[in-house]
Amino acid sequence: MKTARKNGTRPPRHALLAAGALAVGAAVAGAVPAGATGVHTPPKTTPQTSTIATSTLGNDLRVTLTAVRSTRDELAASVRLTTHTKHRGHWKHQDTAQVGKKDSWFWFPLTGSQAVCEFSTASRTPQRIKVQLLVTPSIGCSPVHKFKVKDGQIVAG
Repeated sequence: MKTARKNGTRPPRHALLAAGALAVGAAVAGAVPAGATGVHTPPKTTPQTSTIATSTLGNDLRVTLTAVRSTRDELAASVRLTTHTKHRGHWKHQDTAQVGKKDSWFWFPLTGSQAVCEFSTASRTPQRIKVQLLVTPSIGCSPVHKFKVKDGQIVAG
């Protein structure tokens, strides 16, 4: 890169390298040019999910437990209980409920091989569902979360 000063000479090479390094450093540090406004907002991402367990009752009701990784805390997760009914040969979403509080589970125990302590379903109407999951290996299993499917809706209790 050739730059000339008013007297016709170029600045020394080390001055050009230092100026370039400062510019790169400012960009990496996230410096905002003078007069610029606005806050950098990271793009929204779809949370990572992992199916924990699935049960099919008869030929027409499928119950699925899914871990949903938190977008705020990489170690936290939520658990979704989802029902699907068979309609014209295809599974159609029926309802979704949250097991426990949002982001109150730990991602790694939920996605491990021993994540499910109890997952039971009953086909007698109303269909009853019991869920007990591993909190951590040292803590053990959570309390049992009970649900029932009544008129197509998942109801706690």
